[in-house]
This record gives sequence, structure tokens and C-alpha cells, in this order.
Amino acid sequence: MDMRWARGHGGENNMVLPLQVRSGNASPDTGLARLHELGYKQELKRDLSVVSNFAFSFSVVSVVTGITALYNTGLTYGGPVVLVYGWLIAGAFTMFVGLSMAEICSSYPTSGGLYYWSATLAGPDWAPFASWITGWTNIAGQWALTTSVDFSLAQMIRVIILLSTGGNNGGGYSASKYEVIGIHGGILLLHAIINSLPISCLSLLGWLGAACNILSVFVLMIVIPTVATERASPKFVFTYFNTDNGEGINSRIEETKGADVNGPRAMISAIGISIVVGWGYILGITFAVTDIPYLLNPENDAGGYAIAEVFYLAFKGRYGNGAGGIICLGVAAVGIFFCGMSSVTSNSRMVYAFSRDGAMPLSSLWHKVNKQESLGSLVAFQTMVSLATIGLYLAYGLPIFFRITLARKSFAPGPFNLGRYGVLVGWIAVLWIATITVLFSLPVSYPITDRTLNYTPVAVGLLLLLTVSSWIVSARHWFKGPITNINS
Repeated sequence: MDMRWARGHGGENNMVLPLQVRSGNASPDTGLARLHELGYKQELKRDLSVVSNFAFSFSVVSVVTGITALYNTGLTYGGPVVLVYGWLIAGAFTMFVGLSMAEICSSYPTSGGLYYWSATLAGPDWAPFASWITGWTNIAGQWALTTSVDFSLAQMIRVIILLSTGGNNGGGYSASKYEVIGIHGGILLLHAIINSLPISCLSLLGWLGAACNILSVFVLMIVIPTVATERASPKFVFTYFNTDNGEGINSRIEETKGADVNGPRAMISAIGISIVVGWGYILGITFAVTDIPYLLNPENDAGGYAIAEVFYLAFKGRYGNGAGGIICLGVAAVGIFFCGMSSVTSNSRMVYAFSRDGAMPLSSLWHKVNKQESLGSLVAFQTMVSLATIGLYLAYGLPIFFRITLARKSFAPGPFNLGRYGVLVGWIAVLWIATITVLFSLPVSYPITDRTLNYTPVAVGLLLLLTVSSWIVSARHWFKGPITNINS
């Protein structure tokens, strides 16, 4: 491949435009061309194909992680009806968000992603502030996501150890919260080490992670209801609403070849497949649920970890011991491990991009590219999950909001676009994000005590206070938004 460069003279940044001359039938990398048009030179290796990017995206979405970790919450606050139909409703609205983001991604395929999009779409007057708010909201959400995913894995390891040593009723060993925090720290360190590997290795691991997530979902959704000696009726699975609880209610775009086309494809396919596969997983597991109060009882074998108890009882009832259930739990744990790994990968790319524009402390350190390329309580865990959800959704919603308001007429669509439906889809996405932000901030249990209070509004409020305050006091004087580096 030969590549010749010509300097453009149409913009104040004198951006370099690529003229690609290729032999054979290979098509030019339009994503790379678009990246240079936006004012960025390529620093991250473009070794990720659309399938590899999908693999990372699917591992980050990880239906195994989300459903396994939060199955208790679903059973407690509504039961099968909430799980079965809530997944489809949330999935449908999430697809609207994904479609809007994919359209913007196709037009601006940069590693900065969300905060770059906000800066561009908000216009020159609001660009720095919009970029600052979006970037820090995204980073906080991704940090919270990584923390919650790896902590859910640490909890699962605790349950695996408990069941493997006899269970709660058989004198099994139950790790203390400090031991769980130690396991959590070890997982985070391991994921950090893995993400220092070359991008080619991460691509291979991304493939492996996606394969493990897909395999684990299909194995569990088929095996568990098959081996269970007692099965729930279709009426129970599709109509039962639990009221017995007594209570109330990714960015690796620059590393993807043809990112203006393949990035959006990976986004949409990962969301769509996750909706279908996740629903099948919920159905498969829920058909093995017959006694919700027992599954949620802290005195059961799995210490109240509902989905682990489902696995354990399914094999124990069929074969006289729950070893098969422990193995199934281990399969799910592997899927969660790769979700955490992909989350750290996504997080590190966002930090790299934000540091490239000088917005992170010690930016000169964090934006260098490797040339080789505690949570003590359930309330804290749920708050971290909610903060991750709200933080990321706000970061998703800001560029979409700017695209359908301030940039409604000036937005230049890329190869993937929604045509005349782009604005409508965008408004649906924004309204859904506003709704989910409110819902995740409401109390989930009554009466409200220090153990059941939802601290999410406090955490989100503190995040916004710190972000806006730092802007007013300092950043507004020096942060100018995304900085082109084509001539650096």
C-alpha cells in the first residue's frame, strides 16, 4: 500500500487530507480519511475489524454480567414480569439511543467519541463547556461501570467458594467483606495488566471474551431449565408479579478499520444481539424459578445469591449434588471477567482521548501510547451501578441532544445515517435517558432507612457539582475543547 499526503488549504488548521493509492481491489479506509479531515493524526493502530470491535462491544454489554449480577434485584422488585418484559422495553429504548449514537459516530469516528461529538455539535460558543461536561460524565460513568462489574465478579467468586466448601447450610467458607474487597482489587489489577498488551492481543482477547459471553449465555439458558426437576409454568414466567417482599418499588473507534461504517455496525449489532440473547437467558433461568422467597433468603446455600441458588438447586435436584451448578456459575464468572476486561479497555481509550486534549490531570502521561501496543455493602454496589448507568447515559444523551437541537440543520451525516428519522429517533433517545435518570434516582425500597436509601442522586449531584465548579474556577480559562494534532 502506498499513501501520499497533500495539504488542504480550506481550514484554519490547514488539515492534512489523505490521498490513498492502493493496488488490487482493496478499498480505502474512509474512517482514517475522515479522522484526518477532523484534524487528528492516527496514533492508535487500526487493527480492529468490525467483527473484533463487535466482540469488544458485546463483551462490554455482556448480558451475562448484567442479568446475573442484578437478577436478585429483579426478583425482589417485581419478579418474572419485571425481568421478562422490562428487558424488552429497556432494550427497545436502548436501541434508539444506539441508533442515534451510531449516526453521530459515522460522521465523527474519533477515539474521543462522546465529548468530541458534543464539542462539535454544540457549536463554537458552547463547545468547550459541552466537551468538558460530557467528557467527565463519561469518564465517571465508565469508572463506576468498571468498578461495579469487577465487584460483581468478586461477589460471585465469594459464592463459588461458599458453595464449593459446603454451602451456607453445610459449614461452607463465607469470605468477609474485606476479603471480597481484596479479591476485587486483584481483579482490577489483573485487568489493568492485560490492557497494557498490544492491540493485536486485545483484539484476540476481545474475540475470546465475546465467545465466552455468547457460549455462557446459550449454555446456561439451555442447561439450567433442562436439568431442573421442578420447572415454573409459562403463566408464572410471563404473568407473575412479585409483591411478597413487603417493599416498594465503547471507545475504541480510532482503532477500527473503516470506523465511519464499521463503528456504527458494531454498536447496533451488539445492542440488537444482546437484546435477543439476553431475553432468552432470562427466560431460561426464570423457568427454573419456583420459590422466590427461598431464593432471596440469606440463609440458603448460596447466601441469598438467587441465580447461584437456581444453578445449584437445578443440579442438586437432578444428580444429588450441586457440582454442576457451581461449574455453571464458573462459566458465568468467566463471561463477567471478560466484560470487566473490555470495560477497562474502553475506559483507557477514553482517558487517552481526553488526555490528548489536556483535560486530565497529568495529561502528558496518560495520552502516551504504548508502542507495543470498596464496596462494603449492597447499597454501595447498587449506587455504583446506578452512577455508572446515569453517568454513561448522560454522556450518551448530551451529544444526541446537541445533534437534534443546536446542530439540527448543520449536522453532516456519515455513511450510516437515519435520514429524515434521525431527529425523531434522537428525541426518543433523549426522553428515554431523562426517564431512566429519574428512575435510577428514586428509592427502590420502603421504608427508607440508611441501609435502603438510594444514594445515587447524592453521587450524581456531587459529580456534577465538582465538574461544573472545576469549569467555573479553572477549566474555562484554559480548556478549549478537542485539540487537533494533525501537525504535531
